[in-house]
Amino acid sequence: MRQTVYTGDIGTKTFEIILKLKSLANPKNVEGMARYGINPKNTLGITIPALKAILREVGKSHELALKLWDSGIHEAKILAALMDIPKVVTEEQMERWVKDFDSWDVCDQVCSKLFVKTTFAYVKARQWCKNDEEFVKRAGFVMITSLTVHDKRASDNVFLDFFDLIKEASTDDRNFVKKAVNWALRQIGKRNQPLRVEATRLAHEIYGISTKSSKWIARDALRELEKYWTGQRNSP
Repeated sequence: MRQTVYTGDIGTKTFEIILKLKSLANPKNVEGMARYGINPKNTLGITIPALKAILREVGKSHELALKLWDSGIHEAKILAALMDIPKVVTEEQMERWVKDFDSWDVCDQVCSKLFVKTTFAYVKARQWCKNDEEFVKRAGFVMITSLTVHDKRASDNVFLDFFDLIKEASTDDRNFVKKAVNWALRQIGKRNQPLRVEATRLAHEIYGISTKSSKWIARDALRELEKYWTGQRNSP
């Protein structure tokens, strides 16, 4: 179903949505989220289904998304990603938002629900994978992961071109980076059989680097890809 576009007063609606978000605050959920590594700062503990319900009520709006993001509220940022319109998102907006990432879930939601659908997705993936800031770097690899799912028409070579970035970042032992690197490697390998062959080969190369993070990334990826080779999982 095609979603409506909000055309009312942006300032008033921003205020109403923030009041709604605050009314849904659940401190116990915040505690639980923190145990999963989600930053509790400015977090209300609202579920994704509740945010989607607000989106269905309000509709899409680029201007409203920008205002919600600027509120600094954790869930408002996620709602902004769901509400924004990819075709009007600019590089400048993407660079500004990625620097505001302070939690893995906001990073993942924004990249997989919004940024991956923009015309700048591939450029930003490569740029951010080379960035030293933890969540910016994570964003780059989440973009790669999301592109393997969203870009059905891309050739295998498009994803093989990301292997240099994956290998280079495999020695980064920061938790949110190494998990994203691993995720990207696994997702490329699950795209089709030829890429599975190459991803498996790369995983063995990464294991040979012999750092703690590279070994973890390689072992976990190989464990996942092995399920496809042995028929424990259906091929994508």
